[in-house]
Amino acid sequence: MPAFSFEALDAQGQTRTGVLEADTAKAARSQLRAQALVPLAVALVEVGSVGGSTPSWSQRLLTRPVFDATGLAVWTRQLAGLVVSGLPLERALTALADEAEDERQHHLLAALRAEVNAGASFARALQQHPQEFSDIYSAVIGAGEASGSLGLVLERLADDLEERQALRAKLMGAALYPAIVTLLALVIVLFLVTYVVPQVASVFAGTKRALPFLTVAMLALSSAVRQYGGALLLVLLLGAVGWRWMLAGEVFRQKVDAAWLQLPLLGRLARSYNAARFASTLAMLAGAGVPILKALQAAAETLNNRAMRADALEALVLVREGAPLASALAQKKRFPGLVAMFARLGEQTGQLPLMLQRAAQQLSAEVQRRSMQLATILEPVLIVTMGLVVMLIVLAVLLPIIQLNQFVK
Repeated sequence: MPAFSFEALDAQGQTRTGVLEADTAKAARSQLRAQALVPLAVALVEVGSVGGSTPSWSQRLLTRPVFDATGLAVWTRQLAGLVVSGLPLERALTALADEAEDERQHHLLAALRAEVNAGASFARALQQHPQEFSDIYSAVIGAGEASGSLGLVLERLADDLEERQALRAKLMGAALYPAIVTLLALVIVLFLVTYVVPQVASVFAGTKRALPFLTVAMLALSSAVRQYGGALLLVLLLGAVGWRWMLAGEVFRQKVDAAWLQLPLLGRLARSYNAARFASTLAMLAGAGVPILKALQAAAETLNNRAMRADALEALVLVREGAPLASALAQKKRFPGLVAMFARLGEQTGQLPLMLQRAAQQLSAEVQRRSMQLATILEPVLIVTMGLVVMLIVLAVLLPIIQLNQFVK
C-alpha cells in the first residue's frame, strides 16, 4: 500500500502534517476528512527509484541517499534490537519511523511499513528502493525471513556493516595525514615559485651579473608555471576525464586492476582489503542460509578490484561444476591463500560461515596493520621531500644575495 504525506487543518485551525497509508490520493483525503481534518495537500511519498527500477545516473548524482554508510549500520542495529526483543516487524518499523529526525528517513520507513502491511515481504519492500538498500542487503533479509530468524540475520548484517565501516574509517584516517601534508606542500611550493621567486629575482635584474644556475632554473620554472599553468591544469583535467572514460571499459579496467595488484605495498594492501570484504560477505550470506552459488555471485559483486572479481566469478563456475569452494579459490592466485585455507577448514568441519568470518577478521587486521605501516613510512618521506623542495627554493633566492654581498666586499 502506498504512503502519502499530507498537510491538513484541524478543528482549531492548526496545520498538521504527517504520513498515512492509502490506496490512492483520494482515499487518503477521505481518511483525513474522517479524522475531522481539512486536507490542504496530499502527495505520494517517493523515496529512491519508483517501482524498484535501477536509478539512472542523473538520479544518483542529484539525489542524496537517505542513509549513509554509518546511518544504515545504526538503523540496522536498531531494527535488529527491536525484532530480537519480540516486537513484530510492522511495529518495529512504526517505532523507528516515529523516532526518525530526518523527514526523508521518516517517509522511507513509512513506505516500507506500507509495503509490509500490504502483504509484501520485508525483502521485497527493500528492493523497491535500490538506491538505499543494495541487492546483498535485500538478499540477506530475504534469507532471514525464509529461515524464520530475521532478528539473528539483522544482527549479523549490522555486525558486518559496522565492521566494514570501522575498517574504512581506519583506512581513511591512515591516509588523511599524508594527503593533508601533500596538499599543503603543493600550495606552499606553488606560492613560492609563482610569487616569491620572481619578486626576489627582480631585485637583481639590474645588476647585470650572471645569476647562479639554481636561480636561473627556478626562474625558468616560475615563468613556465605562470605562463602555462592554466593550460597545464586543463591538460590534467582532460587527462583525468579521459582516464575515467578508459576505466569504464571492462577489459582495460581489469588490466589496470591486475597491474595495481602487482605493486609492492599498495598491491598487497588492495588484495587483502578485497579478500576481507569477499570473505566477510560470503560468510554472512552463507550463515543466513543463502545457497552457496548465489552467495558467491553476490560476494563477487562486492569486489572493487575487477581482476579479483573475474577470479571470483571463475571460481563460481568451478563450484557450479562440482569443485569444492576451497579448491576453486586455491586455483586463483590473486586471492590470499588464507581464504582458501579457512574455506577448506570450514568445509571439513561443517562450519564454513564461521571459518570464513575468521579469515575476514585476520585479513582486516592485516589491512589495518599494513595501512598504518604505510602511513608511518609516508609521513617522514613527505616531510623530508617538502623540506628539500623548500630548501632548493630558498637557496635559489639566497645565492644571488650571497653573490652580490661578495661582490660588494
